[in-house]
Amino acid sequence: MGVPPKTTIEKERLCLHQSLRYRDQQPEDMEPKQIKEGYLVKKGTVLNSWKVVWVMLSEDGMEFFKRKTDNAPKGMIPLKGAVLTSPCQDFSKRTFVFKLRTAKNQDHYFQASHLEERESWVKDIKRVITCLQGDRKFTRKSTRRSIRLPDTINLSELYILMRDQEDGVKELKLEKEKRVYNHCFTGGTVVDWLISKDKARNRPEALMLATGLLNEGFLQPAGDLSKEASEGGAESAVLDDPDALYYFADSGFFCEGYSSDEDVILKEEFRGNIIKQGCLLKQGHRRKNWNVRKFILRDDPAYIHYYDPTKGDENPLGSIHLRGSVITAVEFVPEAKRYDVDGNLFEIITSDDTHYFLQATTPEERKEWIKAIHTVSKTGK
Repeated sequence: MGVPPKTTIEKERLCLHQSLRYRDQQPEDMEPKQIKEGYLVKKGTVLNSWKVVWVMLSEDGMEFFKRKTDNAPKGMIPLKGAVLTSPCQDFSKRTFVFKLRTAKNQDHYFQASHLEERESWVKDIKRVITCLQGDRKFTRKSTRRSIRLPDTINLSELYILMRDQEDGVKELKLEKEKRVYNHCFTGGTVVDWLISKDKARNRPEALMLATGLLNEGFLQPAGDLSKEASEGGAESAVLDDPDALYYFADSGFFCEGYSSDEDVILKEEFRGNIIKQGCLLKQGHRRKNWNVRKFILRDDPAYIHYYDPTKGDENPLGSIHLRGSVITAVEFVPEAKRYDVDGNLFEIITSDDTHYFLQATTPEERKEWIKAIHTVSKTGK
């Protein structure tokens, strides 16, 4: 057999080179785009226990990891054909829960640490599902919520207006049936505000809007009367009644005196307004191990409380009095164990010289927490 012409060999080499280059680039080019990541609490499918997981949302599904630093996920949830339910009210003791039902009718439950976090996840997941159904690429656009309201109504914007300190719904201290409810308001107050701000033409229309806010978790029932109405099957879950009490989901609401199982008697340190909340890694003082904790920062008095996010109750594991504290970014943690905690670390040193080491998920998040805690430590009591 003769030797192939040089031009033929060169062509074959060129084709091989292009093929290898295409093969090397293909996995990267076909890799689903990562959209969002962060801590969520997930209900187990076997033991039914709730655990903190690190979740990564991409263009075709959600992967969840035992730890943020793990390379291999514990599981993957395909989103094509999935149905999202939010708010999910299957668990009476848990708030900010949403449910994903896959195309194979497998249910997955997730819990966010606060309202804005849940809304952010829900919005992006819904968009992914919509894009998969239409075979389109993910882009962030506004989507309507599950409740039936006119397209001109944006409940998130409405909630922000209602929370305005100057022109919003006024939070009061009200006494009903030997109980004192702090940072709350009546259903009638909500209706009056909606009409006065031209958000509704009449009281029935205002009640429809208020019910939408309640169903989406922006409003919460405070007393027995309002709780019974919200759990009933009436068309309006909000009562236009001076005895029906409600509060904002992210307010400093608390009840004093005799209380039902769902109400909590809170101490003075819980009275401040919530400034910031979310999940962070915290180093333990005794064993020096690291665990994900939910943190709630309050002002006046200046406290930050931390909770086990897997528990359904509202009792904190501990608190840090921030008045006179020093907050700084750090590059390493002494005696760090079990976890690789390099990056995004910061330290709180209290006035009694107690040291707390925390880790945020991103440099931007660390900067936000340090700024918020520093402000509260200077202005709060």
